[in-house]
Amino acid sequence: MHALIGTLINGIALGMAYALIAVGYSMVFGILRLINFAHGAMYAFGAYMVYFFVSLKLGLLPAIMLSILMSGILALLIDKVALEPLRKKKSIPIATLITTVGMSFIIQNFLSIEYIFTSEKKGFPSLNLFGSFTVGNVTIQSSQLIMFVVALILLAILTLLVNKTKIGLAMRATEQNVKAANLMGINVNFIISFTFFLGGATAAIAGALISGYYQVISPTMGSLIGLKAFSAAVVGGIGILYGSVVGGLVVGVAECLAAQYLGSNVRDPMAFVILIIILIIKPTGLFGKKGISKV
Repeated sequence: MHALIGTLINGIALGMAYALIAVGYSMVFGILRLINFAHGAMYAFGAYMVYFFVSLKLGLLPAIMLSILMSGILALLIDKVALEPLRKKKSIPIATLITTVGMSFIIQNFLSIEYIFTSEKKGFPSLNLFGSFTVGNVTIQSSQLIMFVVALILLAILTLLVNKTKIGLAMRATEQNVKAANLMGINVNFIISFTFFLGGATAAIAGALISGYYQVISPTMGSLIGLKAFSAAVVGGIGILYGSVVGGLVVGVAECLAAQYLGSNVRDPMAFVILIIILIIKPTGLFGKKGISKV
């Protein structure tokens, strides 16, 4: 019983971090109907930026803040340099999708350059800042608590931003109808850029949280976790903010339970097993709604 509770705590903490990455997928998809497959690489880039600034003796918190800024700017540049020109030329959706895949490999290979970071795994500062403590017979690491609390606060802030602010209203209007939003005086290009910046920032925070938990980073670290977070977004209903949170928790808890009771080899595929099961039962995800398209 104690092992089960400990596994659930670990899964919830990890699931909240997955939710932060999944939110980035959902926000971009909600506005552009685009799956940004560069998002996983943004997660890795954010973790590497924390590592870089920590190596300059700036301290963990300043390093994370700078990483958030750098990752947000990189996400913004990806949109401005690679994606916005395609939108202006009204390219077919598959062209934009392939472009995000290409950007993912460019970022991943940049992190592998021998004279910068090298392709080897590197140690990352521990997030277990306050040791561990015991509640009953269950031991909780402070890193798990930090992951949960930070992710919960940030997700609450994002929810308030989207639902209670003018820029959030503009984001929701753009999501509903880009042309109508433009006619109503909303700067759609700014909203899209702001959304990409937010996505990059949340990916960087998730990179710092998960890397601090496992205490290791590698250039390819974003590939698998990016796909897991994408699965979480789809499970919850991609484009639905709270759906990403629920999807992240489902994936995080499921994979930790699988690792505990079925073996570590089952851990990584579990996100995709859950995804397939959910999509068979409800193709739009847990909270997704069927869209109506005019033909």
